[in-house]
Amino acid sequence: MDIDSSGDVTSLDPELLQLPELSPLALKTNPQIAEDLFAQWLSLPETGRLVKSLIEDARAGTPFNALGNSNSVNVAGSNMLPSMFPAATTPPLSPRSSSGSPRVSKQRTSPSSLGSPLKLVTEQVREVIPQVECVTLTYFYFRDGRPPSNDIKEQCLSRINDIFNKKMDGLRMHEFKSITKEICRLPSFFSSPLFRKIDTDDTGIVTRDAFIKYWVDGNMLTMDTATQMFKILKQPDCNYLSKVDFKPLLQELLATHPGLEFLQSTPEFQERYAETVIYRIFYYINKSGNGRLTLRELKRGNLIAAIQHADEEEDINKVLRYFSYEHFYVIYCKFWELDTDHDFLIDKENLIRYGNHALTYRIVERIFSQTPRKFTSKVEGKMGYEDFVYFMLSEEDKSAEPSLEYWFKCIDLDGNGVLTPSELQFFYEEQLHRMECLAQEPVLFEDILCQIIDMVAPKREEYITLNDLKGCKLSGNVFNILFNLNKFMAFESRDPFLIRQEREDPTMTEWDRFAHREYIRLSMEEDGEDASNGSIEVWDESFEAPF
Repeated sequence: MDIDSSGDVTSLDPELLQLPELSPLALKTNPQIAEDLFAQWLSLPETGRLVKSLIEDARAGTPFNALGNSNSVNVAGSNMLPSMFPAATTPPLSPRSSSGSPRVSKQRTSPSSLGSPLKLVTEQVREVIPQVECVTLTYFYFRDGRPPSNDIKEQCLSRINDIFNKKMDGLRMHEFKSITKEICRLPSFFSSPLFRKIDTDDTGIVTRDAFIKYWVDGNMLTMDTATQMFKILKQPDCNYLSKVDFKPLLQELLATHPGLEFLQSTPEFQERYAETVIYRIFYYINKSGNGRLTLRELKRGNLIAAIQHADEEEDINKVLRYFSYEHFYVIYCKFWELDTDHDFLIDKENLIRYGNHALTYRIVERIFSQTPRKFTSKVEGKMGYEDFVYFMLSEEDKSAEPSLEYWFKCIDLDGNGVLTPSELQFFYEEQLHRMECLAQEPVLFEDILCQIIDMVAPKREEYITLNDLKGCKLSGNVFNILFNLNKFMAFESRDPFLIRQEREDPTMTEWDRFAHREYIRLSMEEDGEDASNGSIEVWDESFEAPF
């Protein structure tokens, strides 16, 4: 048998084996032929030498190349593996052009381009490798994140040494903020959670080696900010954040933020503030509503930007997302007003007084049926503080997706995912009765239904879906029409004060405007200002709902 050799590359001439030329169809219909040919190829001495060579290379730690060692490649020659088929019968390449193929572009994020010991193969072979191979190899090599480049690592180690050289025995909690800000580039109130994450033995000291092991060797250095925060806050055995995971962060914020210093003498309100912030975070960001905040949800939300804003802004009330003390004050005071016996629980009769009796009995019944959200309160027929926060945010911020989902579940009586005219009429009937009792001109349901259809413009006029409401800027008014009389009347009269507010600052949400006005009203009441000054006319509770 004649064998053509080119260096270490051995190619077998199939004609000398006296094999008939086989079409791909013949191999597909008769797989036994392929098995026999493979067994024959495997028995060749050249194959044995090749396999032995690959094993020796693997033992020696030589990087593996799908086509063999690079020093034995004959670019213009034949394939490196012994072949039993002519070149014309090799599998064809993908019909995609090389410029538009995602497999070719994938090489930019493949393990090879990220410093992997795997070497790049020729363009032709890379074209036929499935994408899943690149993903699998990337995950295999960088399961804990892509390691930093040598330059980045050296710069980071130099800065670490500058700080720890002054404290050879390590840094204590109150000294760790420089590491958090300068090295990790995280908000200052992450200092305490990060310190405890590294100091797992509670020694009270973080040494240079311990910090390098966690931050540099753990590849935290190359992660994005959201992933860094997520890993610092979450429990080791969890892939999500729970409400309790945010408590250390809020405790550090309350202890160090200049805008919250006044609360240090009232620890009970510090606790309530922290709880309220956490409830607001989960209300807006935890889309699944299961109390488990995933990294994906964290990245999609605006919490990271809000945390950074809170770290840079001395006036905490200017951080409207989540952290505003004024917003907490409004929520807590509203709850306290309704909780007449101050047992920190609210029943139906308490909630019906919300907003100067703005809500209907039917919608309150639906809320207490726990259809939109299961209560966290353990007392049957009672709503706890967390449940009230979710309700109040939904009631006063109907432009937000969580609010639309909350009220949609209330109105969807049969739970089939659509709102029918009969369901809308069921809730509007009480509104109509209330208008008649107040000697106001009633608006018939037929006219209301036409108005709702015009506002929402659903894909099908027979019913309204949640997606229909999410695609409409006026969808919040649909719910006001059905169960909030004060807001319904304000919408019908097109309150010029409300319109002016919206034009002055369109970036503010409904909740932002409501909380700002309500805080002014509550602070005026606390200061004991006399109602005769005229201001009370603006803040009459009959007008509170539109704001």
